[in-house]
Amino acid sequence: MSSPKPRVGEPIAQLTFAKTDGDGDIEIGQPKDRWTLLIVYRGKHCPRCKRYLSKLNTMLADWHDLMDVVVVSADSRDKALTDLKEFGWSFDLCHGLTEDQMRALGLYVSSPLSEAETSHNFAEPGMFAIRPDGTQMLVDISNGPAARPDLDELLDGMRFNIENDRPARGLA
Repeated sequence: MSSPKPRVGEPIAQLTFAKTDGDGDIEIGQPKDRWTLLIVYRGKHCPRCKRYLSKLNTMLADWHDLMDVVVVSADSRDKALTDLKEFGWSFDLCHGLTEDQMRALGLYVSSPLSEAETSHNFAEPGMFAIRPDGTQMLVDISNGPAARPDLDELLDGMRFNIENDRPARGLA
């Protein structure tokens, strides 16, 4: 079952994610006073995700100067908490992304190749830059773990977009 392509310039789905550290929930798609970067990762089973998120963590101060950062997967709280403790990530890590939420975001959904991978369907990588009004400014989704935006380029581009109040592109 395919999901509709995310539409930049339009509101992102209003979603609530449980924070892994137990400090409440995070709501996406509600108006707020800051930009948000939402990153969806495959889960604990993915070594590429861990490298990518660890790099994000080293850049977190620069990202926080621009926007809030929220990271989520379909993992259980226990799996996400294990990674949070092991890697010492400082961003808001959430867990329990449902298939309905994956599809509302327009993500690719995969089934595990084996029980060694994971025991449930999971989202392939996605990244959403969300304006304070809840509209999507920039979207990047992948159907596999190898294709993701370069975090240095993304940060530089988002800084330019925010400082110059650039419009969403790809609306034609």
